[in-house]
Amino acid sequence: MRPIKLSFLCTLATILLISHSKAGPQQQFREAPKFYNAPNCPSIPTNDAVCSPDAVHVAMTLDAAYLRGSMAAVLSTLQHAACPENLFFHFVTPPSSAGGGGAASAVSAAFPYLPFRVVPFRQSAAVSRLISTSIRPALDCPLNYARTYLADLLPACVRRAVYLDSDLVLVDDVARLAATPLAGGAVLAAPEYCEANFTAYFTPTFWSSPALSAAFAGRRPCYFNTGVMVVDLAGWRAGGYTRRIEEWMEVQKRMRIYELGSLPPFLLVFAGEIAAVDHRWNQHGLGGDNFRGLCRDLHPGPILRVCDFGVTH
Repeated sequence: MRPIKLSFLCTLATILLISHSKAGPQQQFREAPKFYNAPNCPSIPTNDAVCSPDAVHVAMTLDAAYLRGSMAAVLSTLQHAACPENLFFHFVTPPSSAGGGGAASAVSAAFPYLPFRVVPFRQSAAVSRLISTSIRPALDCPLNYARTYLADLLPACVRRAVYLDSDLVLVDDVARLAATPLAGGAVLAAPEYCEANFTAYFTPTFWSSPALSAAFAGRRPCYFNTGVMVVDLAGWRAGGYTRRIEEWMEVQKRMRIYELGSLPPFLLVFAGEIAAVDHRWNQHGLGGDNFRGLCRDLHPGPILRVCDFGVTH
């Protein structure tokens, strides 16, 4: 993925008129133009978009609190796709947003040609009982755990999907990301960073327990970013990976083995056994700090802040 350029971010600002009021569905956005397929793109019948093998499925969470970031993510994904009409979005919303909700209505108004479905996160109540407090309250939101349940939330006919956090901007064709090879039985691909201090993601309680730390026996575990993932949903379902992640969350409720939200359970289940995504797909560190969620300036003066357009990672 090419580095994010300020000129591209200014294009986002031009197309999406973002209000400066408090985040929420009352924000107003300009209607984006319709994006058309290149001549060599396969044609997908409208009534077959969800299950068509030619569709590229993109799953994201959609919440009023992060609506600006979601708008930027959707726009940038469409803008850089060779076959934008073949993209199908699955927006996972809080359960109270059943039937659409304000955020989904805002997306529909801004992107009237966008094929998408709204998926209420009905597992939210059950997940809430498994969540332990982390270093930042925002990480404890049940919707932050929706990525664990994609195989249940998306239709059974969808065999592969790209999961994107709602705080990023894409500057390349998402179809290339979706085509990442999943070799060696891997059900997940993500940007992997083996130079990171992996031990820091778990507490001394975890590492001092031979039974717990044995989870990584025979593996070369590395940190990976769960905000940019390619998921083999059929393989996920067959392997029961949702339940495996839940089991580690249950352990965390009994003893403190990590501090950082939804990431560590993914590491426990998948670290060392994923397919690597090219690092160009993931620009780290453009957002803010993990503790207070502060924005970071990309340009001196009042022109632009990263978080104003949801550009991080």
